[in-house]
Amino acid sequence: MDYCLFISDLHLCDSRPHITQAFNQFLEKTAAKAQALYILGDLFEYWAGDDSIAVGTYQATIHALHKLTSSGVAVFLIHGNRDFLLGKDFANATDIKILPDPSLITLYGKPVLLSHGDALCTDDIAYQQFRSEVRSTTWQVQFLGQPLAKRIAYIEQLRAKSEQEKSTKSMQIMDVNSTAVNNLLRKFSYPPIFIHGHTHRPNKHVHEVGGSVCERWVLGDWYEQGSYLKLSANGCHSQMLAS
Repeated sequence: MDYCLFISDLHLCDSRPHITQAFNQFLEKTAAKAQALYILGDLFEYWAGDDSIAVGTYQATIHALHKLTSSGVAVFLIHGNRDFLLGKDFANATDIKILPDPSLITLYGKPVLLSHGDALCTDDIAYQQFRSEVRSTTWQVQFLGQPLAKRIAYIEQLRAKSEQEKSTKSMQIMDVNSTAVNNLLRKFSYPPIFIHGHTHRPNKHVHEVGGSVCERWVLGDWYEQGSYLKLSANGCHSQMLAS
C-alpha cells in the first residue's frame, strides 16, 4: 500500500460498457491495493447534475467507488471539462473528496501538483471562454434549475458540436501551452512532480523553470487501452491495465 494511483479521462458512458467494466475491475483488483486513488477529471463522459445519481446506469460505478473507499482506500477527484458538475451528493454517495483544480499536495515527502489540464490549453481561446462561462455560479444555478432531461439534451448537443469543432482545430491548439505550464509551475514554487490529463497524450515531459526541474506526467485516456500512473517513494511509473 506504499503507493498512490492516478487516472483520468475514462469518459464512462453507456456507449462504452467495456470501459466501465475495465474501471470496475481496476478498482477491485488494482486500486484496492493502493494507499490512495486520484481521479484527475473526466471520469464520466458527462455529468448533468447530482440528480443523475438516480439514473441506473451510474449505480454500478457509484457502488464500486463506495466499496473502495469503505475498504480504507482514500479517493480524490478533480473536476474535468466533462464532469465539472459533480457535487456534494456524488461525493457523499461515494465518500470521495473533491479537490480544487489545481491542487498542491505532498506525497512521500515531495510536493505534487495536480490538475485536469484543460485550463492550460490557452491557445484554444473559444474553449477558454466557454469554460469560464460554464464554471460560473450564475450559469450553473440556471442550468441545474432545468429538468434533467432538458440538461442531458443540451449536453448531447454540445458534445456533437465539440466533436465537429475538433476536426477543424490543430493538434497544437488543443494541447497545453508551454508558457501556461511554466507559469503554473512558478506559481506553485516549482514542484518536482506535476500530473494532469485532458489532452489524451500520455507522456513524461521535463521542464526546467526557475532553476528547478519538474517532471510533468500526462495521463492517458481509456478509449483503447486503460492506463494509470503509479507514484511511490521511488518516483512515478506509467502502467497499463492487464489485458
